[in-house]
Amino acid sequence: QAQLVESGGGSVQAGGSLRLSCAASNNILSINTVAWYRQAPGNQRELVANIARGGSTNYADSVKGRFTISRDNAKNMVYLQMNSLTPEDTAVYYCQTISGGMWYWGRGTQVTVSS
Repeated sequence: QAQLVESGGGSVQAGGSLRLSCAASNNILSINTVAWYRQAPGNQRELVANIARGGSTNYADSVKGRFTISRDNAKNMVYLQMNSLTPEDTAVYYCQTISGGMWYWGRGTQVTVSS
C-alpha cells in the first residue's frame, strides 16, 4: 500500500513563501490526480488545489494567484508553492490521491503564518 509523505511546512511571516512537497513510496502520484487539502483548528478539511495526470489544475478561490501546484512524474513528486502567505493560510496541509478506488492521505505538514 502506498504511503504519502508531506514535507516543507514551517513557520513564516505574512507575505512569505513556502514550498510543500509530497512524496510516495511508489508511482501513485505520477498516474493519478493529486490534491492538497488543509485543515485549520476548528475547521473542516478543505481542498486547496489539485492537479490531474495531464497537468490541468484547479484552485480554491482563496489561494488563486498565490499558490501553484505542480508535479514531477519522473520523480513521483507533487509540490505546492505558496506565496504571499497570510495568517489565514495557517493549517495542516495534506497530500491526497485516489488509486484503485482507495483514498490515500499523508500525515500532513504544519504551516504557520504569523502577522
